[in-house]
Amino acid sequence: MDMPLDDFAFMVFQRTARNDLHEFSLTGRMLGIFAEFDGQKNLSEIAGRTGLELRVLEDVARKLLKLNLIEPTAKAVSAVDHDFFSYLNVQLALAVGPLAPVLIEDALEDLGYSFSDFPAHHAAELVDLLSQEIQREGKRSNFRQKMLSKIKENGY
Repeated sequence: MDMPLDDFAFMVFQRTARNDLHEFSLTGRMLGIFAEFDGQKNLSEIAGRTGLELRVLEDVARKLLKLNLIEPTAKAVSAVDHDFFSYLNVQLALAVGPLAPVLIEDALEDLGYSFSDFPAHHAAELVDLLSQEIQREGKRSNFRQKMLSKIKENGY
């Protein structure tokens, strides 16, 4: 499971049911982190709760994944829905015209994603990137304001 740290930080893991747990040797730190994987908190939340660096948590999570001691939950990284992209297209088209779909596609590619797998926690970054394509300040400001409202409304 290779993904950027900022995406990994939003992953939610749960402990797996295994009968051979006595066969594993975990350090105290690994055991403490293992106990935090409850299927509810993401790595970023666990980092805040434990005071550990995100990089440390990521390393331990990757080791526990290899040992099949934890697994990602359905809560993992939520993707932006179709409604958001439709709204984004309409708002950007109002600001830049018929090039909006091409600009959105290019921005997604620049960020390393597609429509189907774009993580919700990158929505504001996408809006910021696209707003740079809007020349008129008034239209840019209006676009940002409407899109930030949509992001808040969707809970991204």
